[in-house]
Amino acid sequence: MKNDEQTKLLAVGGLILALVLAVAAPTPLAAEEAPELAGEAAVEAEAAAAADDGGEADAEEAKPRMDIYGFAMTDAGYRTGQIDPDWFDVIRPTKMPAFENEFGADGQTYFGVRQTRFGVKSWVPTKLGEMYAIFEFELFGTGSDAGQTTFRLRHAYGELGQFGAGQTWSPFMDIDVFPNSLEYWGPSGMVFFRNVQVRWMPIKGDTRLTIALERPGASGDQGRYDELIELDDVKTRFPLPDLSAEYRLGRDWGYVEIAGILRHLEWDDMGTDQYDLAGSATGWGLNLSSNVKLGKPNTLRLQVVYGEGIQNYMNDATVDIGIEPNPGNPTSPIKGVAIPMLGIVAFLDHNWSDEWSTAIGFSTFDMDNTVGQSDDAFAAGRYALVNLLHYPVPNVMIGGELQYGYRENFNDGWSVDDFKVQFSFKYTFSHSLGGNS
Repeated sequence: MKNDEQTKLLAVGGLILALVLAVAAPTPLAAEEAPELAGEAAVEAEAAAAADDGGEADAEEAKPRMDIYGFAMTDAGYRTGQIDPDWFDVIRPTKMPAFENEFGADGQTYFGVRQTRFGVKSWVPTKLGEMYAIFEFELFGTGSDAGQTTFRLRHAYGELGQFGAGQTWSPFMDIDVFPNSLEYWGPSGMVFFRNVQVRWMPIKGDTRLTIALERPGASGDQGRYDELIELDDVKTRFPLPDLSAEYRLGRDWGYVEIAGILRHLEWDDMGTDQYDLAGSATGWGLNLSSNVKLGKPNTLRLQVVYGEGIQNYMNDATVDIGIEPNPGNPTSPIKGVAIPMLGIVAFLDHNWSDEWSTAIGFSTFDMDNTVGQSDDAFAAGRYALVNLLHYPVPNVMIGGELQYGYRENFNDGWSVDDFKVQFSFKYTFSHSLGGNS
C-alpha cells in the first residue's frame, strides 16, 4: 500500500471511531413506547422490543421462547414506462433504460407474490446472557435469480450478550428510515445492505453503539476502456474486512444516528505486458439519519449519506470504482478511483386513524462519474411515492400507491422517467412458543 493510501486509511478510520466514541457518554433513555412503524422497520422494532423484554427477566426465571412470523403479500400494478424485465415489479432508476426503447415498448401490467416472507426468532437464556437468533427468508429473487419467485435469504444471525455474528443489517445503514410503503425496493438514495459480519454492541437499547467487521465487496466500471485487452488481466482483491460503526442517540421525540464505514479495495495486474494497471483505493462514507415524531400520528424519516467507493452499500447504485486517464505515466496510462456519491431520503408517515395511513416522500442519488466512464453510464436517480393504506381488521392490509422513478445518464443528455401504480394485499401471521407468559 502506498504511503498516502495508508495515511488516508488511518485518518478516516480514526474519524469514524472518534465520532462514535466521542458521543458515547450520554445516559441511555428509560424504556419508551416505540413509534408506530411498518414494513421493514416494523420487523426490526418488533425484534428489538422482544429482545429488551427478555433482558428484563433474570436468567434463572426466563424461559426459552420462539416466534414464528411472516406474511403472504400479493402485488398488482401497471407501469407507464419500461424497465429491465428482471425488475418488472419495482422502481429502480439504475435498471431503467439507458437509451430509447432499450427494453421494448412502454406500458406493462404485472402481478406477483415475491414480497411474501417467513421467519423464526428465538430467545434462550444462558449463563453468559440471553442468546438471540433469527432466520428469515422471502421470495424475491436477485442476482442469478433476478426476476424469479424463489427463496432468498434475508437474515441468518445470532447474538450472545454484546456480540453478534451472521447476516443482518449493516451498522452503516438505518432500517428505520424505510417508509411505510408498498413498493419493495425502496428509496434509491438510502443506505441498505444486509451483510455477513461480526459485531460488538457495548451499548444497547434506545441509545446504542455498534462496531462491526463486514464482508468486503465492490464492483468497477471499465467504461470507454472496456475493449482494452490488458484490463482482462486485472483482478480485484479484498485483503481487509470493511469496518463500520453506528451511534444512535434516543430521545422522547425520536432519535438521531450517525454511522460511518471504511474499506480498502485493491486490484492486481496479473499480465506480463509492459503495462502495470494495479492499484488500490480507500472507500469511506458518513451517514446521518433520524426519525422525528411530529405528534402522535406523524413520523418524519430522514437520511443524508456521502462518501466515495461505497456504492456496494447503497440501495440502488451501480459501481464503486471508475477509470480515469493517468497522463504522463506510460506504464500506468489509466487508473481506478473511488467514485464520490450523495444520497438523500425524506419521508413522512401519517396515521389518519387506527385503520388508515399514508406515506409520502422522495429520495435522490447522485454519482460524480469519472471521465473514463461511458457517456451512457448511470449518473443520477430520483424516487418518490404517495400511498393510502387500509387495515380493515388486525393482520390485514389493503392499499394503493403511486410511484415515480427517474434516471439520468452521465454525458449523453439522456434522461427518462416512469410512473407506476401498485395495489397490494397483505396477510400477516405470528405465533409465540414458550416464554414466561
